[in-house]
Amino acid sequence: MSFEGKVAFITGGAAGIGAAAAEAFVARGAAVAIADLDADAGRMLAAKLSDAGGRAIAIACDVADQPAIVAAVAETSDAFGGVDFLINNAGRHLHEHSRPFVEQSTETIFQIFNVNVMGAIYCTLACRETMRARGGGAIVNISSIGSNPSTSPYGVSKLAVEGLTTAFAGDLAEDGTRVNAIAPGMIATEALRHDKSFDHMDEFVNRLQRIRRLGTEADVVPTILFLCSSDASFITGEVIRVSGGYPYHR
Repeated sequence: MSFEGKVAFITGGAAGIGAAAAEAFVARGAAVAIADLDADAGRMLAAKLSDAGGRAIAIACDVADQPAIVAAVAETSDAFGGVDFLINNAGRHLHEHSRPFVEQSTETIFQIFNVNVMGAIYCTLACRETMRARGGGAIVNISSIGSNPSTSPYGVSKLAVEGLTTAFAGDLAEDGTRVNAIAPGMIATEALRHDKSFDHMDEFVNRLQRIRRLGTEADVVPTILFLCSSDASFITGEVIRVSGGYPYHR
């Protein structure tokens, strides 16, 4: 699978699934823009990829800041000529965001939706014109198995991401841009391993999944690549679970 001449804009690209996707795109010939709040981690990853012969830049930005996203996409276009793939990966997703609505402040709820939902909207709209000018592209939104059932601000925000996937698939069809989503299960990223919810992962895996192990970034990235490739040219508006068979109740 080659992405020579293509450009990927990856939010939350400095760590976890985003970083693994950045490495995979570069390995297949694409240039990548690593957009992340963590400027140091973004620069370190971009330097690593560049030192290995790839094309990568790091852009420090908050996806909830629309002017910053517009500027980041413009910087990417200046560096690489445009954007072909958008990976809406950035999000608030840890245990504290999965508590019920009544246990969280309205300020926290606003922050969750501003990042997880509005961030995806801002990035999609910011990339639209450059994708259209390049003949259309592919957008992959990272949802979650937490969207079903959606019983928390996090879960509802990810259900909204799946709704955005359907809406933008229709809105951008005439541009030649496809929009799909992935709903990962429990993926053992570094952030999850340091989160207090990790203490209950064995129970979750053994009781609710068909495949009895935690997922890794390497389980998710191939689906991202596939959805961006020409092999997926007849697929849009879909949500694909990468969740080890969850939900499953023994």
